[in-house]
Amino acid sequence: MKTVLVTGATGFIGRHVIEPLVGEGFDVHCVYRTKRPETIFDGGVVTWHQVDLLNGNDVKNLFDSFSPAYLLHLAWDVTPGSYLESVNNFSWLDFSLHLLREFAESGGTRAVCAGTCIEYDVRYGYCIENLTPTVPSTYYGTCKHQLQSIGEKYADKMGFDFAWGRIFQPYGPYEYPARLVPSVIRSLLNDEPARCTHGNQVRDFLYVADVADAFVALLDSEVTGAVNIGSGEPVSIKELVMQIAHLLGKEDEILFGALPARENEPPFIVADTGRLKKDVQWHQRYPLEKGIMETVSWWKKMGIQE
Repeated sequence: MKTVLVTGATGFIGRHVIEPLVGEGFDVHCVYRTKRPETIFDGGVVTWHQVDLLNGNDVKNLFDSFSPAYLLHLAWDVTPGSYLESVNNFSWLDFSLHLLREFAESGGTRAVCAGTCIEYDVRYGYCIENLTPTVPSTYYGTCKHQLQSIGEKYADKMGFDFAWGRIFQPYGPYEYPARLVPSVIRSLLNDEPARCTHGNQVRDFLYVADVADAFVALLDSEVTGAVNIGSGEPVSIKELVMQIAHLLGKEDEILFGALPARENEPPFIVADTGRLKKDVQWHQRYPLEKGIMETVSWWKKMGIQE
């Protein structure tokens, strides 16, 4: 059986990779820091390890206890409102390099790590691996890109496979409430106006279960290097928001222009998904309309939380 260590398994994307990993026959090991979550599917067959990933001794002891052949590294500090320029990014870069070193020294054979679309020079808009320049403008994008660059060289030196999934705009259940999709849904469900920017920004949205499936497919493939994790479909924020409003019958409750857009915000960021679809052979299961329906349904079940 293929043994995999998953970091970030309690997070937004990580909690969604567990079920498909189990379905693909992996022996799944996940880490948590303080309390094992009770809301995550594990089918009773997942092994959970209590580990502080920022503690080098904890990480060393983890790899002393078992030797995973695969690593799916999703953990990082992505606290909304602060993560882009947080100095914590440098700590996570340092930890991640230590994690790769322990993985290699324990005999690991394939690692897949989560990157970000903002590693690219987003002024180009349409992002193609190995073609669009990587010129990150934030601490977050810079540290992620440094991890990819060093990780690839280290993997080549140590003899293990290394792949890098660049995430674009995920949405779905368990997303942080203040982010775009949940904030609009929660406002409308609470009979409040949904305050938005002008909404003309075009982005690449992908339902979180599809993001998780893409990472599992990439892990279970022989593809190396950078792979965009997105839908490849340009959708304006205005179109996305109005789909949510239409589904809830509250089109008149959307206030475009009520919030300022970020300074120098790129107008267009969309993934080329040729590698993901052709090389990794991943197929999207949730088109935008279906993904929005699933997300709205989940928030209805959760109820409104202040």
